[in-house]
Amino acid sequence: MDKSTIAIDTKLPRQDAYGSIAMPVYHTAAYEFETAKDMADAFCGRVLAPDYSRVMNPTVMHFEDQVKALTGADNVFAFCSGMAAITNAFLTVIESGKNIVTSRHLFGNTVALITKTFARFGVETRQVDLLDLDAVRKSIDKNTACIYLEIVTNPQLEVADIPALAKIAHENGIPLIADTTVIPFTQFSAKALGVDIEVLSSTKYISGGATSLGGLVIDYGTFPEVNKRIRFELLFNIGSYMSPHAAYMQSLGLETLEARYKMQSDNALELARKLQTVKGIRVNYIGLEDNSFHALAQRQFGKMAGAMLTIDLADQEACFRFIDNLKLIRRATNLFDNKTLAIHPYSTIFGNFTDDEKREMDVKDTTIRISVGLENVDDIFEDIVQAAN
Repeated sequence: MDKSTIAIDTKLPRQDAYGSIAMPVYHTAAYEFETAKDMADAFCGRVLAPDYSRVMNPTVMHFEDQVKALTGADNVFAFCSGMAAITNAFLTVIESGKNIVTSRHLFGNTVALITKTFARFGVETRQVDLLDLDAVRKSIDKNTACIYLEIVTNPQLEVADIPALAKIAHENGIPLIADTTVIPFTQFSAKALGVDIEVLSSTKYISGGATSLGGLVIDYGTFPEVNKRIRFELLFNIGSYMSPHAAYMQSLGLETLEARYKMQSDNALELARKLQTVKGIRVNYIGLEDNSFHALAQRQFGKMAGAMLTIDLADQEACFRFIDNLKLIRRATNLFDNKTLAIHPYSTIFGNFTDDEKREMDVKDTTIRISVGLENVDDIFEDIVQAAN
């Protein structure tokens, strides 16, 4: 069955009392049980039934079921944000004395999470060049908890060889955890590439135009402790489960994901090609045939290359002037809204890092990140050209 059909027609877990064809929003904290045994079975996980909405909610469960059907995952867990999903995924594998092997090229808050927050609890981060497989191998030891990567880095737009990294991880008995936010899971199989745990911000493509915050941990069952720790420990003890209203909005977003993603990717490719002709602008987009990661990205993720590109201008002053001159494009963070967005990562997302840290992460003060929306591509292009002049 086609994924667009699966997204729309995933069956509800129970027949609605009023025959609703959409999952209702269960705005409730608690649930009544018929017997004491039913209550005990739900609380102890002997049956998968909602007992308290911090842990399980019917509206959120339906959203999780949709994602499970689309990905072939063993388990899916929905959280209140992408960062909550990343945090919970890491907490399934790390403990004091362990280390994480990852890239220097990560989203700013992910860098801060693993190098600052986790460091306070005795977890080491080893940032290496994930394109250098020998360096990755040498960085792993008996205390390594996982290899972690972003499948397309933000904002560097680097693409690593995922099956090669999976092979290294599995030879060492550790999971490969991948942030797949930049390319939707409907476009490729993370499982087939060797990913054990997929994490993403569902705020982005899935929510359907930045309607709600959310994050997903998609567990492919290769490391059974992931399901156990999230379901019976982290959901209970941390309390970062997705809200029912967000799940409702994101279920609706899934229904139109295929159509929106195709249009946004087509817009991004056409825009990138147009920008190649503009003097004074250097464009970076993995969908361009001359991009060094183009062939690998197509092999791993399919022909469409997503809706994030970057442009480089002369200096930071030129970038600020460009952003101030925008008329159509929104000066805002986030990715994959229906609206086109522009941000200067050096001074915002990475603004609290030192210049040396940003240099090590290859975050440049000349770079503007653009999330391409659903507007007419000629209108987006014209706004960029006028803002750059």
